[in-house]
Amino acid sequence: MTIPTEPVPAPDLVRELAGDGHLTLAWRNELGGLTFRVDPPEPTDPATFVKWSPRTDRALTEWIDLVDEAARMRWAEPYTTVPHVLEVGTDGDADWLVTVALDARSAVDPRWLAEPETAARAIGAGLRALHDSLPVDQCPWTWSIDDRLAVAEDRAARGHAAPGWSPEARARLADAPEHDRLVVCHGDACAPNTLLADDGAWFGHVDLGALGVADRWADLAIATYSLGWNYGPGYDHLVYEAYGIDEDSDRVAWYRLLWDLG
Repeated sequence: MTIPTEPVPAPDLVRELAGDGHLTLAWRNELGGLTFRVDPPEPTDPATFVKWSPRTDRALTEWIDLVDEAARMRWAEPYTTVPHVLEVGTDGDADWLVTVALDARSAVDPRWLAEPETAARAIGAGLRALHDSLPVDQCPWTWSIDDRLAVAEDRAARGHAAPGWSPEARARLADAPEHDRLVVCHGDACAPNTLLADDGAWFGHVDLGALGVADRWADLAIATYSLGWNYGPGYDHLVYEAYGIDEDSDRVAWYRLLWDLG
């Protein structure tokens, strides 16, 4: 995902959902999905976010299923802080999801890009809170190694393999690590998906479209991976300290490879 630097026209559906609200483009992903913030005309009304995801190529976009994401957020909401779903739908050409804006900022907001140590600690604390609060035995979704490898192999068979995919790379994933602790993982624990309060504390999470049961290192490996993309090197230890765990370099390397190839 990227923060847009140039104007992007809002789809007609988004304008319809926004009504008289003021639209500001917040995110754009590599598959054409757009997220807009909607500030209402009445300041006493809550701001919302509208996510819009085109279905121009099902082989590429099947993992961005906003109807499914809404179901996962509704399931998680009683246990942790996630956006409240107001509306969700699909018309075959695109999915849309409308949620109430949380009163917090992404860990890659300019405020926190300037304070990477604070952001890294909040990411670690937030993951620990998420993993401790979501009930594994009641979660209807998985994010298992077998499921993820099956998706990667299916994409490769369709001609949409990830960069670096090869029989040799796939073979390196054959020796999967034993589970450390099964939790309900976020599924995309990259820095932008953690929200911070103004005091720098973890506040909540967004973008839970891949939420499911997996080993906690599946989240931790990618959370720390994303620090380098967003803040530069040297902050991983702060995530582990805030989470309350020592780094497991072998599991980190394996789950990062799975992420890259999946």
